[in-house]
Amino acid sequence: MNATLSQLVQIPADTGFLEGMLELPPNARGVVLFAHGSGSSRLSPRNNFVAEKLREGHVGTLLVDLLLPAEDTVYETRFDIPLLTRRLATVAQWIAESRAANDLPLGLFGASTGAAAALRLAGSEKAKVSVVVSRGGRPDLAGSLALRNVRAPTLLIIGAEDRDVIELNRTAYESLRCEKQIELVAGATHLFEEPGTLARAALLARHWFERHLRADIGTFAFMR
Repeated sequence: MNATLSQLVQIPADTGFLEGMLELPPNARGVVLFAHGSGSSRLSPRNNFVAEKLREGHVGTLLVDLLLPAEDTVYETRFDIPLLTRRLATVAQWIAESRAANDLPLGLFGASTGAAAALRLAGSEKAKVSVVVSRGGRPDLAGSLALRNVRAPTLLIIGAEDRDVIELNRTAYESLRCEKQIELVAGATHLFEEPGTLARAALLARHWFERHLRADIGTFAFMR
């Protein structure tokens, strides 16, 4: 592949379709599926900024809305971790069956409640996930059992001024039994809106994905 592939995709889910944007740079080392947080979408400027930085490191990205439009209007649904996890699994299976990305290792990038869904999927027996990154996430909402079952190397990125979320991440970190790391971004609050903080988080994520998205880990596969 000599040029970046950009493809708007529609993935069947329940009674509708999940819309997403798949972008694969030349010689992609893997593909990262984004799990957006509560109230966010695939059009989120923050996640699109991170995705762009990942592609600069030859990491493909798929940003997708995990909730149907009507579901996203219900506040409680945005915190329905089992539902978000099922939808994430549906999209991951679509990747595994796609012609463009089925031979690429899979990474997950989760923000806010999306981080809990990403870690639940990584800790399940259905999917093979090579690496996980959480930015300003709520990994604690995945539950201690799921966290203990995660085998993929996991990076937790938190704003150094996001005090409550730091403690929640540290609690989740203790439950993880995989290769793991916590990074605090100086000066950042929950949304990483302070100058330079999101760029720092994106660089940390990119380095983690570059390190762990390797073909010799094995391609993503669903257990049938």
